Amino acid sequence: MEGFMAIVVGIFFTVAIYLMLSQYIIRILLGVAILGNAVNMLLFIAGRVTREAPPIIGKGMETLPASAANPLPQALILTAIVISFSFFAFLLVLAYRAYQTLKTDDTQQMRLAEPEDASPPPLGY
Repeated sequence: MEGFMAIVVGIFFTVAIYLMLSQYIIRILLGVAILGNAVNMLLFIAGRVTREAPPIIGKGMETLPASAANPLPQALILTAIVISFSFFAFLLVLAYRAYQTLKTDDTQQMRLAEPEDASPPPLGY
């Protein structure tokens, strides 16, 4: 099962990087969302997917059995899901606002919105 999931994670990383290299904001945002899911799946697989033994320390034991799934990556993934969703929502609103202002989602055309004769920012204060 872990081998199949590793292939799926590799496909997710490949698709995410391909989308993030695009010049359109929507594709970049989808790439960021897929990248977050790929990282979450990678952490989940690192904690073992098998259900051979529950992650419970029984009487007389001091550690988990070797066949038990590690519950720590699963707890970290719950936090990462919330953070990645809020980050995606922020980027989505930011992209929508940029689209409203510039009337395009093409990053090359957004670069044309910068003034050509603008003075450079100050080097120090």
